[in-house]
Amino acid sequence: MSKIKLTKNELKKQKDGLKMYRRYLPTLILKKQQLQAEIRTTELRVRELVEEKNRLDESFKSWIAVFGETGIFTPDIVRISSVKTAHGNIAGVDIPIFEGAEFTVNFYDLLSTPLWLDAAIERVQKVLLLDIEAQVVNEQQKRLEHELRITNQRVNLFEKIKIPETTTNIRKIQVYLGDQQTSGVVRGKIAKQGLSKAAAGGFQ
Repeated sequence: MSKIKLTKNELKKQKDGLKMYRRYLPTLILKKQQLQAEIRTTELRVRELVEEKNRLDESFKSWIAVFGETGIFTPDIVRISSVKTAHGNIAGVDIPIFEGAEFTVNFYDLLSTPLWLDAAIERVQKVLLLDIEAQVVNEQQKRLEHELRITNQRVNLFEKIKIPETTTNIRKIQVYLGDQQTSGVVRGKIAKQGLSKAAAGGFQ
């Protein structure tokens, strides 16, 4: 705790500081709760995306043998050409919002390739979309968790350090100033009594 001046100006400064801490603390607590709720939402969304991807992966198992045998379907037949995101804001945190993606599909002859290739390409695009969205939501969560750590630090600073410290400082200054005032009154009375006695002695 830094040394404080035991003056009326310092008392006002400490009281103003305490007022500010008490005014901003509820806002910080509300922000903390909002961030925690949004983080839970992102966790839930990632879980949903992973479960959906697992379902698609499971359905792909019956196709894998066909892919390998024909040589028609290759890993690079579908490529991500662009990812679309927008800017969002949650509790003062800038976050990316997933809006979709565009794919490039390598040319293939519709007449000489089996019909299942179209369905396979469509499913691969769905899996890639789920992966991309999960990455964007993970980035949201990362940014929200970073802001939550900062907000937690501020809440703890106000609750556990600044408010108790400032309250103690105010009490200390008030006690000192009260003692000074009492001491001044006593000195005044003593001085007055001394003057009275001196005046009385002068008339004898």
